[in-house]
Amino acid sequence: MALITSPEAAARLARTILSDIGLYNKEKIKEGIKKDNLFEVLEKELKEGEDLYKSRVEPELLKRTGFFNKAIVDILVKRSGDIESDIW
Repeated sequence: MALITSPEAAARLARTILSDIGLYNKEKIKEGIKKDNLFEVLEKELKEGEDLYKSRVEPELLKRTGFFNKAIVDILVKRSGDIESDIW
């Protein structure tokens, strides 16, 4: 399988992976935001998602972009802004 070289396609892949993580881990996300330990609660899922992302995107594009981390914020954190938390 050819690696992704388009920034648009890489960003779309990152958002898709994080959307799936969000869809299948709603309770973990809620707990992680409430207790301010989201990254610890989703450590396994985020690692698996990042590994998948890195396996599909051209290494030079990975070096120049932060699409996976941006998708974490956009998909998991911002969309959960209605959850009661001390962090906001």
